[in-house]
Amino acid sequence: MSDLAPPLRWTSPGQIAPIVEEPQLPEAWWQAVPLDRACAIAGTQTVAGHLADLAVACWGHLVLGDILPLLRFSDPAEAERSPETLGKDVVQKLFNGVFERLLEPVPTALPAPGRPDKPLPELIDVLFAALDERQRAIARDRLYAAQRATLDELAQRFSVTRERIRQIERDLRDHVEAWLSSPEAAALVAHVAWLRGRLGSAVPADDLAAAVPWHRSDLRTLGIPAWRFVRTLLTGYEQTDGWLVSGGADELREKTRQLFTDGPRPLGEAVAMVAQLGVREDVAERWILAVPQLRLLDQHVVPWPRSINEKAEAVLAVAGQPLSPEEIQERIGEDYSLVGIRNQLTADDRFRRVDRNKYGLTRWGGDEYLGIREMIAREIERAGGEASVSTIVTNLTSRYDVSESSVRAYSGGPGFERTQRGWIRVAGTSPAGESEPYQPRKDVSETRRSFRSRDGRWWHRVDVNAEHLRGSGSPLPTGFAAYLGMAPGGQLTASTPSGDVVISWHNQPTMGSIRNVLADFKASEGDHVFLTVSDGGELLTRYLPAAAVAMPPLNRALYLIGYTAPVTSELEGLRLIGARIGLPDLAGRDEVLARLRERGDRDILGFLGA
Repeated sequence: MSDLAPPLRWTSPGQIAPIVEEPQLPEAWWQAVPLDRACAIAGTQTVAGHLADLAVACWGHLVLGDILPLLRFSDPAEAERSPETLGKDVVQKLFNGVFERLLEPVPTALPAPGRPDKPLPELIDVLFAALDERQRAIARDRLYAAQRATLDELAQRFSVTRERIRQIERDLRDHVEAWLSSPEAAALVAHVAWLRGRLGSAVPADDLAAAVPWHRSDLRTLGIPAWRFVRTLLTGYEQTDGWLVSGGADELREKTRQLFTDGPRPLGEAVAMVAQLGVREDVAERWILAVPQLRLLDQHVVPWPRSINEKAEAVLAVAGQPLSPEEIQERIGEDYSLVGIRNQLTADDRFRRVDRNKYGLTRWGGDEYLGIREMIAREIERAGGEASVSTIVTNLTSRYDVSESSVRAYSGGPGFERTQRGWIRVAGTSPAGESEPYQPRKDVSETRRSFRSRDGRWWHRVDVNAEHLRGSGSPLPTGFAAYLGMAPGGQLTASTPSGDVVISWHNQPTMGSIRNVLADFKASEGDHVFLTVSDGGELLTRYLPAAAVAMPPLNRALYLIGYTAPVTSELEGLRLIGARIGLPDLAGRDEVLARLRERGDRDILGFLGA
């Protein structure tokens, strides 16, 4: 049966056997037992049913004429339909009809039909030798040309109308169709049927020319390679992006992508999966690489969408171990900034920081690396409220890429205090283990780009850059995060009309993507957004476009604190700035400048000439 149904030759026997297993026949009977003997033992209806089961289960996307090419002669209309559209019962009936006709005894009194004993190129030349020069020119330069001549070009060449050229072209097609239905063309028709099985559902277009040696030889009557004529006989194949694809190319690409929605697959397994779609195993890898949003990574086929988060997830899944942001950036191999990758690894719950510069997948489990200070606090909590420095040093240096000197330095620094027996505990923690609210090293008034409005609420200024517009998360100052009521290990979800924004605090406070917020404002690089969170959990925002270049320096400084009204003097401007950074009303120029330096507001200082 494999001689009659080409897909049986390129489908894995492991996929075929469970579907067509027949107790009365030996293993791999579809390859080993002649069709007439298989039908005599198991019954023609049963054999046709097995092939119909295979067609529905494995080759539903192919047309029936590609599964059983003889059907193109017995039932041409149904041969162009697929098992998916017809269903198993109809397919079985069609296959059974073909087998019964094949098995009909041939009357001995009738001679076998004659078959031209000529090479196929010569057979094709016979078809075109009967044409006149003009017909052959139109066939060569329009029907079978790589670059088709236009109707106008041919009409001008032969001094006739465009409609006359169109009519000749139509007559040529009818002439070829009639010849293909004649006994003289049987050998070529059989070759095309074999070729469909050889090509499969997708093959590089160059494979057609290389399928048999004579495809590359020129037809004497037309002066073109024979494969160009043969290509026109492969109805149902679409040529796109250097591939010949049976049926719709977009549909086959989507089916290929769907195979990998569950994540990376080893290349060998991926090739076998794609072969189920009718792609030959020897070209399956090339087909996979030609499908958009798939990529070969370390001998694994991975889904490769546009999101940097999903690409990083695929890289880690293939690696099977934590990687540094630099390693992830290198393996992605595209134009993503290291800062953007770090921000996404920090902000996305799919990733977990597992060492000082290593990230893994959250689903792998394990402790999260929180920074030395936070991990010392975690060790103290696990020990029941206090622990020896030596034990903490041993635990942390054995698990993480941190030095003993760093752990000891943090243990003796702010945030921890000695107990009576010389161990340490979190500062401000009672012996019962109850802790005071988290106190950052810098108050919000000492935090860069944080400003107080007249109602006493503090706002943080975001200077919009390309990473924000691409949807990357971004760090948030510790002082401002603490003002929002956060502490290490915590998370805050702020609502907006365009979706929630998540602020999380692992190693450092990080704000998730605000791309939707920026899109609502139609923000661009260089613009400013001031934001804070209300008591009800709503993200409050105020948008300012980038300042005009001609704006005076003092007004530029005020613009950066969110003040846009005119001022009468530098003294008034400094008073406004002082109030916005938490200084009393009577603070002088030197005091305002000193506070700006402590906070790190160098951009404002620059406009104040300091």
